[in-house]
Amino acid sequence: MEVVLAESAGFCFGVKRAVDTVYGQAGKKEGRIYTYGPIIHNEEVVHDLGQKGVQVINSPEELRHCKGGTVVIRSHGVGKEIYGLLEEEGIPYVDATCPFVLKIHRIVEKYSRQGFHVIIIGNGSHPEVEGIQGWSSTKATVISTEEEAKNFTLEREKKVCIVAQTTFNNKKFKELVEIIEKKGYDINVLNTICNATHKRQAEAQEIARKVDAMIVVGGKNSSNTQKLFEICKKECENTCYIQTLEDLDLSKLRSINSVGITAGASTPNKIIEEVQKNVRNEF
Repeated sequence: MEVVLAESAGFCFGVKRAVDTVYGQAGKKEGRIYTYGPIIHNEEVVHDLGQKGVQVINSPEELRHCKGGTVVIRSHGVGKEIYGLLEEEGIPYVDATCPFVLKIHRIVEKYSRQGFHVIIIGNGSHPEVEGIQGWSSTKATVISTEEEAKNFTLEREKKVCIVAQTTFNNKKFKELVEIIEKKGYDINVLNTICNATHKRQAEAQEIARKVDAMIVVGGKNSSNTQKLFEICKKECENTCYIQTLEDLDLSKLRSINSVGITAGASTPNKIIEEVQKNVRNEF
């Protein structure tokens, strides 16, 4: 059986940088290390860091009790108020926010100050989007579905700035922007989906079109992995979404000639290699 592994599968630049940062801080053993939220959406990595003493905190209230250690801001970024709280409480921190996310923070801060209404195309409950919202000087609107785009209304004279969650589905982003543009507002569109996401999604789609089965590997809470699964499922009905090798039902791959493998930006190479190796050995 032919096994095709996507070249773009696994850690992107921003995730690798954040994970390396935390492991580096933990290795120094100079006081307790905290991450504001899980460093990435991968349970295996978070568990391993926990074994090394890295503690996850999830709220400003918990953050106030971290004065005895160092806080690492994860790749997804945080709102402006979290930086203010860290400074106010005198808590040492290391900023591992993905540079592509930081760019969106600067855009949103700039345009909201200039009177633009900010629209974020993305998942409202995702920490990256929550962080982006925290940089708008006025309340931003988050849109993730066609229905939300169609229902969006604003005073006609208001200027609008549209940005995207870095890992959003590029095709869907364009579709939602098109719906909003038809409303006739003065719109400035900035497609802030990162290049790594563009490449990963396009490659996954191309592979899924050619194979009999597709395996998507990534954490269950990983937004970019969920998007990959949606893209692959449209092209290849026989697509499965797994977190680790243990989740893979190899019986579903019997009597097929080809299988493709891709993985989300927060999936360690070790897990991808285990899946690839076992699929090759099994058949």
